[in-house]
Amino acid sequence: MDTAELIKNVRRIEIKSRGLSNNIFAGEYHSAFKGRGMTFSEVREYQYGDDIRNIDWNVTARFNHPYIKIFEEERELTVMLLIDVSGSREFGTSYKFKKNIITEIAAVLSFSAIQNNDKIGVIFFSDKIEKFITPQKGRKHILHIIRQLISFQPENKTTNIAEAIRYLTNAIKKRCTAFVISDFMDDNFENALKIANQKHDVVALKIYDKRETEMPSVGLVKLKDAETDRYSWIDTSNAKVREAYAKYWRDKDQSTQAIFRKCGIDNTSIRTDEDYVKSLMYLFKKRM
Repeated sequence: MDTAELIKNVRRIEIKSRGLSNNIFAGEYHSAFKGRGMTFSEVREYQYGDDIRNIDWNVTARFNHPYIKIFEEERELTVMLLIDVSGSREFGTSYKFKKNIITEIAAVLSFSAIQNNDKIGVIFFSDKIEKFITPQKGRKHILHIIRQLISFQPENKTTNIAEAIRYLTNAIKKRCTAFVISDFMDDNFENALKIANQKHDVVALKIYDKRETEMPSVGLVKLKDAETDRYSWIDTSNAKVREAYAKYWRDKDQSTQAIFRKCGIDNTSIRTDEDYVKSLMYLFKKRM
């Protein structure tokens, strides 16, 4: 992609993402993620109806009268985007590739974050950490992120979600809201996800294509694995082959959803040919 085309694409995504953020997501984003980080403000005397869990026992003992801690919402949060840049993001059969949807969603979340006076940072990952963008504020920073989302070329094609989540846990010391944006066609990330969600507020956005859920009957076709570059000949006219393909997707999706439930992860699934606005709105409203 040449520079002129890159600038054109960045501008197009900026206009669309800023519009969605301004007109649709601004209030929902703030409501969905406010209060996730609370800081101690002061103490005052206990009043009837106060939550006894907030009693400051040290001050209470000193004055021989119950006092409670008052917390206020943190004015500034840190939002991290964990972006899967493995080979499977290049897949798409309808309107857009998975990578196009990922780019737009990441841009919308970025603009929503800075409108809420939050910092935004990014971790690009394959089976390793490909790139880390330090959390910052401002339009210039957002445009840098969008440029990277459009033009970044990873060194590796395979996926290791656990590696990215462990990196988040170690690199970001202060509690943050972390969006993991991936197709989650990976294994062995449950423990890392559970640990990360104890420290941070982790949200999963699963991006998939309808052709990953079902195979059409179009005869003998040659398929390429985007992560391993291996080719296979598949007889799609065979009903048993199509059913086995669909069953693999169902089983994988169910196991992933079970992991999210066990780890207490808020999540939504977004198909490449569907409106991601509805899915994000549903997720935000569910968290309010």
